[in-house]
Amino acid sequence: MSSSTSTSTLPSGLAVLTTFPDVLFIPEIIFGGLVWILVASSKVPDPMLQGWVMFVSVFCFVMSISLLCLYLCGAHGGGGSCWVTLDVICHGTAALFYLSAAVLEAYMTYSLSFFLPLAQKYRENIAAVVFAFVATLLYVIHKVFSLLRWKSS
Repeated sequence: MSSSTSTSTLPSGLAVLTTFPDVLFIPEIIFGGLVWILVASSKVPDPMLQGWVMFVSVFCFVMSISLLCLYLCGAHGGGGSCWVTLDVICHGTAALFYLSAAVLEAYMTYSLSFFLPLAQKYRENIAAVVFAFVATLLYVIHKVFSLLRWKSS
């Protein structure tokens, strides 16, 4: 019974770094930061696309850091149902945003492949696409397990 109780509530303190799916905060922040850096340093011909990808990477980076800090501080007070719901909403939104950003970045990188196949900026865009899809996968996994936690709470 204690295992079902521990999976239906949010951990606090350093337990956040040892429980699944909350341990995924660290790779989400790392890969999201890499996407942010690579998109900021690359040059794409469509500023609206670059702006959306930058918005998504910065928004999700700040959201993940904020949630991680709140959980580490224990601000949720043991993880009431509203915090578990907030966790599901945040990771669901992040997964959807990152999927749209990764697809748009991949499309633009594919379009650039005809003009700059070996240029440094093209390689940066390829890396941004790969890291954006990895971040998307991490947020989707986190969302699925957050949904399971939400359902059991």
